[in-house]
Amino acid sequence: MATTADIRTGLIIKLENSLYSVVEFGQNKTARAAAKVWAKLKGVDNSRSIEHTWNSGDTIYPVRVEKKTYQFLYQDDSGFNFMDNETFEQIALPESMIDAPQFLKEGQEVAVSINTETEQPMSVELPDKIVVKVTYSEPGLKGDTATRTLKPATVETGATVNVPLFVNEGELIRVNTKNGEYIERVKE
Repeated sequence: MATTADIRTGLIIKLENSLYSVVEFGQNKTARAAAKVWAKLKGVDNSRSIEHTWNSGDTIYPVRVEKKTYQFLYQDDSGFNFMDNETFEQIALPESMIDAPQFLKEGQEVAVSINTETEQPMSVELPDKIVVKVTYSEPGLKGDTATRTLKPATVETGATVNVPLFVNEGELIRVNTKNGEYIERVKE
């Protein structure tokens, strides 16, 4: 059995019949009272974000999670369809389970977190950085490079990313999927 000493960022625990991921945690010690352990938790199977406090040494219930590599196939009425790269089994997941659905492109590999107790998918995580092609962008004005001015550009997945003025249509760029920001231009 796990205790509050085992809490770490990213751990998924069962609390009040729901699953939560630990976003941040810490410990409060006072001179007279016993130490308390607090954590900011983000719902895995719900959209809630909560804070919870335990007495130091209390029992927690972690959930064993396995990450598997899946390939994104397509999107239809049933949701986003992925295929397991080992067993070729296909699953359809709703958009709410995907951390950055606007950057999914066909054939892209993603990490699917699976609850090993129920064998149910819990979330889909894209790579931190991906390379996408700019499909539409207004041309930048020549000589307007003194400031870090950004312009909107549409990429092949349909998402809009703010890019520097020198990025043109047809170029490949690297994008951070966590915050949707432009990182750099990529040479072909």
